[in-house]
Amino acid sequence: MHALSALLLGFVLSCMAFIAVWVRQLKTRNAGMVDPVWSWSMGAMGVLYALMGSADLTTRLMVGVIAGAWGLRLGTHLYLRNAGKPEDGRYRRLRTDWGEMADRRMLQFFIFQAVAASLLSLGMWAVCWQATPLEEWQIISALVLAVLSLGGEALADSQLERFRTQPENKGRVCRSGLWGWSRHPNYFFECLHWPCYTLLAWDTPMVWLSFIPPVVMAYLLIKVSGIPLNEAEAAAKRPEYADYIKTTSAFIPFPPRRF
Repeated sequence: MHALSALLLGFVLSCMAFIAVWVRQLKTRNAGMVDPVWSWSMGAMGVLYALMGSADLTTRLMVGVIAGAWGLRLGTHLYLRNAGKPEDGRYRRLRTDWGEMADRRMLQFFIFQAVAASLLSLGMWAVCWQATPLEEWQIISALVLAVLSLGGEALADSQLERFRTQPENKGRVCRSGLWGWSRHPNYFFECLHWPCYTLLAWDTPMVWLSFIPPVVMAYLLIKVSGIPLNEAEAAAKRPEYADYIKTTSAFIPFPPRRF
């Protein structure tokens, strides 16, 4: 399949998935399912490009395995975290802010998620149509970074979930494990995932496309929908969060500061 046709197909399939989630939330009034679907759809895009690309088999396998494993792990984690629970506070605030226009604006928001997913998939897409075979250093470095990012994010998520399941921790701030070194270690390791495709596309004409996803993801998590929203909600609900901010790095893991 032509490269642009595959990119368009990925976008269309992503739109269909998000529209299905939007229809479902009209009944449940819970938009939280968009989070796991976003991760699953991103991973599926990587697998789709790997199946349809013109690059050599090793290159396409690297993309399919890395993207597929990332999307499956993160999407399943988010699904299990949200299933059977009230709607996430982010989406409740959006409904309140949008008022009577909430359903229409939510559909626009979901379509934007499909656009963002296609933008972030450009790194995967560029690698799957590159003509240059991978060198050994690219394979090794991309695999090491993929394992580090996937394992680190999974560890951070499991530490937080374990902390939340203990009744005595209700209303408290998690400082266990990685969360004692970073207020958002899951975001840090999430950002490490996206340069994997830059390493795979290195020294090819399309490498510039692979820089877009890491920059966009880091900007969204650090400045827009990640840290700012989560910290505003945490500070309002947890009195000790102010001290947590003073002693703990916001993003990159560092030993906690002592005052």
